[in-house]
Amino acid sequence: MSGDIAVLGAGMHPWGKWGRSFVQYGTVAARAALADAGIDWSDVQSVVGADTVRCGYPGYVAGATFAQALGWQGARVTSVYAACASGAQAIGSARAQILAGLADVVLVVGADAAPKGFFAPAGGDRPDDPDWLRFRVLGATNPAYFGLYARRRIALYGDTVDDFAQVKVKNAAAGALNANARYRKAVTAEEVAASAVVADPLRLLDICATSDGAAALVLSSVDFARRHGATDPVRIRAVSTVTPTYPKAVLDLPDIATDSAAGAEPSPHSFRSSIARAAYEEAGIGPDELSLAEVYDLSTALELEWYEDLGLCGAGEGAKLVRDGATALGGRIPVNTSGGLASFGEAVPAQAIAQVCELTWQLRGAAGSRQVVGARAGITANQGLFGHGSAVLAVR
Repeated sequence: MSGDIAVLGAGMHPWGKWGRSFVQYGTVAARAALADAGIDWSDVQSVVGADTVRCGYPGYVAGATFAQALGWQGARVTSVYAACASGAQAIGSARAQILAGLADVVLVVGADAAPKGFFAPAGGDRPDDPDWLRFRVLGATNPAYFGLYARRRIALYGDTVDDFAQVKVKNAAAGALNANARYRKAVTAEEVAASAVVADPLRLLDICATSDGAAALVLSSVDFARRHGATDPVRIRAVSTVTPTYPKAVLDLPDIATDSAAGAEPSPHSFRSSIARAAYEEAGIGPDELSLAEVYDLSTALELEWYEDLGLCGAGEGAKLVRDGATALGGRIPVNTSGGLASFGEAVPAQAIAQVCELTWQLRGAAGSRQVVGARAGITANQGLFGHGSAVLAVR
């Protein structure tokens, strides 16, 4: 049995700060995906919702919440939570149901109404929760980690703040062409340098915002897609949700300590590179066969690490790719043609799904002025707290 599933439809609610419920955003995205697929809501046999974390129940039962909002029709429901990897976990759950023959058509939805400013812990004392501890013990918000990652690159590879700024310049240029992006304005390196310092050496324009937004996909078996008239659909060929290996010798959000390497040698590969490697192995495709990538640019410096983790270049060579224009629109391997989180901001349960929406439009040749000519294969890369890997590889 083929491991491929088809992407019949992709839809989004534009991202921003809209002041409405995540349910409204998700319903808009779901209806857009259904319309794109040419599928009636009544034809959907399963709904997988990527959870958001909120007080009360609706965010934790996203599958049922979206099914109810669209109108109960008997579909099975699944709700998944994996922090920023929730969307990939939702796609993986849908894929498993399709390949197992439990459903022919599955709707995947992720949506969020994010708080203003950086993410903070929920109330209550949880001394066994590393996410709670790093806020309460260190006062270490997400940007503090981003700054540490950037300092590490400067120390190891000689990256500069201008290298980081050029990532923002590149992504803002792509986001300016995307109607779903929150920030649709090109910026210069000088504007990045003039923005306020948030976590040295990173400035405000080096770090992604928090946003409201939603994304949805209609997934199906390849046989159903062909019966439905989609003779050459975009296909998801691999979903990687691997975890780290022991010992973890490099600090990673949200942990505030590393494992001891006294009893075992650390893996020669980083956690992030293992996420991509698992996707390549499952798909039978290598990084040299990619047409584009969508990566998790929480900060400009972190995007450079993803280039290396995806095998687009060697360790320490990410900045050179940006300087050479290789990852810009029109370059050898465009990265974040959507504009990335730099242009969208974080809507946590939606972002990994949104990445696959961008791959879908690119592989269809329907991305307009952002189009990568002749796109045939693309990968997404994301990462959730607590060791949740996230990569999806799609082909046409």
